[in-house]
Amino acid sequence: MNAERTSRASLASHGLHAASPPCSAFDGPPPVLLPYQQRWISDRSPVKICEKSRRVGLSWSEAADDALTAASRNGMDVWYIGYNKDMALEFIHDTAFWVRQYRLAASALEEDLVRDEDRDILAFRIKFASSRRVTALSSRPSNLRGKQGKVVIDEAAFHDDLPGLLKAAIALLMWGGRVAVISTHNGEDNPFNELVKDIRSGRKPYSLHRITLDDALAEGLHRRICLKLGTPWSSEAESEWREELVRVYGEDAEEELFCAPSRGSGLFLARAVIEGCMDETVPVFRWACRTDFAELGESVRQADTRDWCEGLLGPALRDLPENFATWCGEDFGRTGDLTAIVPLQEQPGFKFRTPFIAEIRNVPFRQQEQILFFIIDRLPRFRAAALDARGNGHYLAEVAMQRYGAGRIRQVMLSDKWYLEHMPSFRSAFEDKSIVIPKDPDILDDLRAIRLERGVAKVPERYRTRGRDGGQRHGDAAVACALAWSAARSGDGGEIEYESVAETRFAASRGAW
Repeated sequence: MNAERTSRASLASHGLHAASPPCSAFDGPPPVLLPYQQRWISDRSPVKICEKSRRVGLSWSEAADDALTAASRNGMDVWYIGYNKDMALEFIHDTAFWVRQYRLAASALEEDLVRDEDRDILAFRIKFASSRRVTALSSRPSNLRGKQGKVVIDEAAFHDDLPGLLKAAIALLMWGGRVAVISTHNGEDNPFNELVKDIRSGRKPYSLHRITLDDALAEGLHRRICLKLGTPWSSEAESEWREELVRVYGEDAEEELFCAPSRGSGLFLARAVIEGCMDETVPVFRWACRTDFAELGESVRQADTRDWCEGLLGPALRDLPENFATWCGEDFGRTGDLTAIVPLQEQPGFKFRTPFIAEIRNVPFRQQEQILFFIIDRLPRFRAAALDARGNGHYLAEVAMQRYGAGRIRQVMLSDKWYLEHMPSFRSAFEDKSIVIPKDPDILDDLRAIRLERGVAKVPERYRTRGRDGGQRHGDAAVACALAWSAARSGDGGEIEYESVAETRFAASRGAW
């Protein structure tokens, strides 16, 4: 029996081609591939689309099909396109898993570079005895027209140019290729949602699948999870698990779990991408002053502030390595929103780590100045800071400039122009895991508050959340992190290419950021 027949027989033994009933009707464990995964693989349409809940295993089942597609004598090459390196590597490992299950003749995982206009893109590849291959790309190639085979676009709603990518992929259909598009939603105005609506309305002749969390649960997802974890399954345990998952996702649950795109703007950073950069050892220091604190005497306010700084910030600052450069970002708030101060220290391999984040609420102007100076004065090899200079923040940014010099303090008037220039790189820092931030639910909420509004990534002006301390938040830590990142990327005394209150401009010296 040849490899193709053996592999197809293996799939059949896993229940792929069986007409499986809903999981509640199973007496034993669920099949390896659940019914909704089976339907996806069995769909041989030239172009098929799936809107889905997070973590229901569709990419894993796609890898099962793609391993057979590349191994078959009459198969084709497969080009998997995720939007970051981790997705590409995870997919190729899933493919390797299925290669072992099917006992296919294939090479070990290889790393390669694929040329994309003026740059090389890291790719992971498995070659089969059929001479076909599965290639997983770490980012979007600008042109697929020189390639042949099947294209898999994963988390399509998070790609920068989905229409252009689809246009290039569909060109492969002429020579017998296929296109599979998989994604959770990322806003009502996102091109992925527009594609889904076009299919439903009949404007696009593509096959459409929809898998909500409840759909997946009804067909055995939680049973499969329990089987993998070695824990007993019960309907009560499944209900509790679902309830907890919905609670964790909070206001994002409808979009993330139930295929209901959020109204208005799309999310800029996926939860999984943010969480992949979080470190529970990084602290967040918070201080909220009582309402009458500003009425106390100057010496009392200074002493209380000094005690807080020396008690919490001081030890963290003393522990910072002395041989790495540091930058800083700050988003200002006084009585409504809070002030967030984010140091950012360079690490080996062009990585950057926040040693801590300081959040202060209802703190008077002079004490905010005291805290900011306490931090910057103690940052090793301090290079530059980008400070929010809007409204009342202008005072703090100006006195910092006077203390440290205009070459080090960038007084930033946040505008669409600034966001357009700096936010794409900020997102790449998370996708590439080039930045480390605290593992903190309020910080996560702030970063999730960034939305795409008419192509501009920013926290919407009217968007507010409630922090775990009961106070109002306006994406404050996210803005401070973005400012810190922009300071690090701008180099030492580099030209400020965005609108700034500072009159002096300096010659460009950007370095390798």
